[in-house]
Amino acid sequence: MRLTQITPFVPCTDLAAQVHFYGAVLGFETGFLADNYAFMRRDGAALRLVEVDRTVDLSDPAREGSFYIDVVGLDALYASLKPRLDGLPQGRVRAPFTQPYGQREFHVADEDCTLVFFGEAVKDNG
Repeated sequence: MRLTQITPFVPCTDLAAQVHFYGAVLGFETGFLADNYAFMRRDGAALRLVEVDRTVDLSDPAREGSFYIDVVGLDALYASLKPRLDGLPQGRVRAPFTQPYGQREFHVADEDCTLVFFGEAVKDNG
């Protein structure tokens, strides 16, 4: 017996806008789409978008969500996404940097302020 994957449920206030963001900007493909739900996948990573009432303030820090996607080839991924990331409003993207805990990361905020972390272990050259 083993666990094979984790797919976060990500609340959103506009499902169509989020499907577009994750598809057009981050390169995910839509595997299933319903009235208030979408399953999206890219390589071995997946997520489930669930539309909530538009009156829910998902930008409220008390409701802030995030998830982490482990990557092989982080800088190449960032370079491939950069032309689309450059089209996002200022403050929604943090370019690649190395964390003190041994991960190289970049961060992207989606349409409802959910923070998507992309990270790769830094190889020790010592």
